[in-house]
Amino acid sequence: MPTPDPTTPALECDRLSYTYPGADAPALEGVTLRVERGERLGVLGPNGGGKSTFLKIAMGLIRGWSGEVRVLGEPPTAARRRRRIAAVHQTPGLVRRFPISAVQAVALAVRSGLTRHDRRRIAADALEIVGARALAGRPVGDLSGGELQRVLIARALAAEPEILALDEPMVGVDLEGQARFAALMDRLRGRRDLTVLLISHDVRAVAAGCDRVACLARTLHYHDAPEGLTPQVLAEVFRHEMAGAFGAVHVEAHRAGDCPGGHAHADPSSH
Repeated sequence: MPTPDPTTPALECDRLSYTYPGADAPALEGVTLRVERGERLGVLGPNGGGKSTFLKIAMGLIRGWSGEVRVLGEPPTAARRRRRIAAVHQTPGLVRRFPISAVQAVALAVRSGLTRHDRRRIAADALEIVGARALAGRPVGDLSGGELQRVLIARALAAEPEILALDEPMVGVDLEGQARFAALMDRLRGRRDLTVLLISHDVRAVAAGCDRVACLARTLHYHDAPEGLTPQVLAEVFRHEMAGAFGAVHVEAHRAGDCPGGHAHADPSSH
């Protein structure tokens, strides 16, 4: 296998659009962004705004989109097949019903061809990274939501991916768990040359440790540093959810390129 080019971006999308079969409107339209290696990108947006669709396309799980998508310089399906990208989805209840320990659950993700001792060692190292070594021998069914979340992240890390995607990682996590998650994001930066995609509708999750934010609600409304986000952009991105709770909402939002420090990566007509 050729040596990877370190200058190749982790993820690159150019005018990405996708419409589900039978749908009246696109789930994603004209999305253009670039994620560098080692970057932590928060993808922020409302429920139904296209975040999960974006993740599935990056994971090579959806075909039929238009535009260009490259994951580490290759098609998403190839990157997933080579285990270069891994995702931790919202905590699945099915995992809790498996009669296995935390370290056994993590070891299942280690690449094949290794001895049992090496598989356990890699699993233990992954648990150490997420601060969950003390959970190694506990049954997964006995873990709290935050504990299980860390074990699932360790399982993804044990596969040794270059990109780690976290889908709504703060769902069902208490205040203590939120603080642990913020610390985990810092450890991932310090201990792994790893690109992180954090998919969430929770501003707190994104603010917990992302270098840049992509605000996604069908189109890309903002793509830059978190401190450049304005209330107007957030109101525009979440206006449909706000309308459902408070009735019609009038928003005078400006274009992404007009944000302090912002760059326009979306169709200005969408604002």
